[in-house]
Amino acid sequence: MDEDGLPLMGSGIDLTKVPAIQQKRTVAFLNQFVVHTVQFLNRFSTVCEEKLSDLSLRIQQIETTLNILDAKLSSIPGLDDVTFEVSPISVPNVTNESHYETTSEQSQGVPVMAIRNKMISEGLDPDLLERPDAPVPDGEKEKPVEESSDSESSFSD
Repeated sequence: MDEDGLPLMGSGIDLTKVPAIQQKRTVAFLNQFVVHTVQFLNRFSTVCEEKLSDLSLRIQQIETTLNILDAKLSSIPGLDDVTFEVSPISVPNVTNESHYETTSEQSQGVPVMAIRNKMISEGLDPDLLERPDAPVPDGEKEKPVEESSDSESSFSD
C-alpha cells in the first residue's frame, strides 16, 4: 500500500462481483466514435481531392505552356545545333554568412528573446532565426563585420 492507502499492484477488487458494463452504452460510444471518425476522414479526403485537383490543373497549365514554348523554339531556324551549359548559382545563405555565424555560435544556452533583441540592435533580421537556410538579405553581404568586446560579452552569463 502507498501513503494514500491504495494498493501498489492491482486494484484489489474481485472482478467477479463487479456488474458488467451496459452493452447499449458501449455500442453507443462505439457508434459515436465511428461516426465522428468517418466524418473526419470524409472531410480530409475531400480537402485532399481538391488540392490534388488544383495541382493537376496547374501541372496541365505548365505542360501546355512548355509545349507552346517548345513549338516556338522549334520554329526558329538554326537552333538545332545550339548547346548550352547551365552554371549553378551560388546564393549565400544565413548559415554560411560570417556575421550570422558568430550570432549562432554565441546563442548556445541563451534565451531566444535575448538573441532576437541583439540581432535587432545590430540591424539584422531576427526572423532569420527560424529560417537558417534563407538567402542573405540584399546588402547584408557587403556590410563589414564589426565585432566589439561588448557584443561578445552580452551573450555571456
